[in-house]
Amino acid sequence: MPRNVTFPLKAYNRMKKRDFHPESLMMSYGYKPELSEGALKCPIFQTSTFVFKSAEEGKSFFEVAYMHREKRPQEEVGLIYSRLNNPDLEILEDRLTLWDKAEDCAVFESGMSAISTVLLEFLNPGDLLLYSSPVYGGTHHFIHHVLTKFGINILCFTADQSKDEIIELIECSGLSNNLAMIYIETPANPTNSLIDIESSKSIAVELSNENKEILVAVDNTFMGPLWQHPLQLGADIVLYSATKYIGGHSDVIAGACMGSKEIIARIKTLRTFLGNMAGPWTGWLLMRSLETLKPRMELQAANAARVATYLIQHLLIEKVYYLGFITEENPAQYNIYKKQYESAGAMISFDIIGGEKEAFTFLNNLKLIKLAVSLGSTESLAEHPASMTHVDISPDERKVHSISEKLIRLSIGVENVDDLIWDIEQALAEVKMG
Repeated sequence: MPRNVTFPLKAYNRMKKRDFHPESLMMSYGYKPELSEGALKCPIFQTSTFVFKSAEEGKSFFEVAYMHREKRPQEEVGLIYSRLNNPDLEILEDRLTLWDKAEDCAVFESGMSAISTVLLEFLNPGDLLLYSSPVYGGTHHFIHHVLTKFGINILCFTADQSKDEIIELIECSGLSNNLAMIYIETPANPTNSLIDIESSKSIAVELSNENKEILVAVDNTFMGPLWQHPLQLGADIVLYSATKYIGGHSDVIAGACMGSKEIIARIKTLRTFLGNMAGPWTGWLLMRSLETLKPRMELQAANAARVATYLIQHLLIEKVYYLGFITEENPAQYNIYKKQYESAGAMISFDIIGGEKEAFTFLNNLKLIKLAVSLGSTESLAEHPASMTHVDISPDERKVHSISEKLIRLSIGVENVDDLIWDIEQALAEVKMG
């Protein structure tokens, strides 16, 4: 700077301090290179156990880990055993809190292990779980066939029910005093139906009392941590299949949940004894993926908008389920969309004219898009919910939610969008010829 140019001290101090955006922090947040020989990237701490400097240190670490005492100010949580803690997972958990502005995070070996651990921790025999329907098939199975074995009552509601109707549903069950959790998946898999998070929280608050706080948990997998932020809308817990957008490369299975320090401490305690914590290699892979999360998801969303526009104009397509097509003609869903979402996302479902035969013909003739379950990865995927991801749901329930034999679900990836449209077009041409 030239000597004759003055630079205001306040402006200089402002330049020295900045709240970086999450995408800028994904490369370094929570990691201290000086603790790992100056390595730019966090190493993989592929170890089962950690060496204590002294017996006194080991005792101190266990006291905190098993909650025999509170962590002291400025005290670092000590490393003990990779089922309890591991640097790769701790750094990953720190970074994941940034997108959702959460106090704490717990990472799991799969999305289902995150979901099942949360439900088992906060539900007791006799409790009532209220959940939105439809949900992911694995979640549906766990709710119906596992929780009920423990004497937990279940009750579902749908996106077209108002707050008053849902409260009436709870009261008519005779179990309103037993309600312990409201579990919602929004957008719903595979129909993209939207549930109002703030309304769900208001129901929880209204039915809570001084002896019991009803929690709201949200599966945010369809939106990833970029396009919807449930904790900021009143949810207590946000859950992810980190296999999907967070991992994003179809090469790792993982799950995550976020919330307050108090809630996550309970979840982590049960995780320790269930033993479903993710391993260090999984943690490292997810940290790698977080660096490109935002550009990947933004490209996927842009591609999905183009694909959806093509589909809705095609003569062989009866209906397209895509958030970008929700209009004021459906005011309830439109208001939720405008309030909760920052993007229409990259998930599209559509009804092909015909039934299973036509759907299978389409799926069997795709050349670029892969016929596989899962979603949120760099490659585009297609599947048939009625016979695949949602096969465990009864035919009557599938009918209620329009999960029919003609429904196809697409997860749009990062390929050239013109190639994706070409692939869809030629597969539809095979349907027409058949």
